[in-house]
Amino acid sequence: MAKELIKDFYGKILGRLDDQGDRIVAEDFYGKILGTYNKNDDKTRDFYGKVVSNGNTLTGLIAEAAAENEANNR
Repeated sequence: MAKELIKDFYGKILGRLDDQGDRIVAEDFYGKILGTYNKNDDKTRDFYGKVVSNGNTLTGLIAEAAAENEANNR
């Protein structure tokens, strides 16, 4: 299980990716699961299990959640 931190341009941690073998789990800064990428079927799913794209777009889910958190904190 390899965990990779996702940071913005300034080095602020936005979230992390947790490689669990056949899938990768995306978590936000607070540890909330945002979605998963299944390597076998090459699909990214959101927290609810809905397919959001073909391919791995988990960093996009993390960036979207970080932007939403930033907007809510203003």
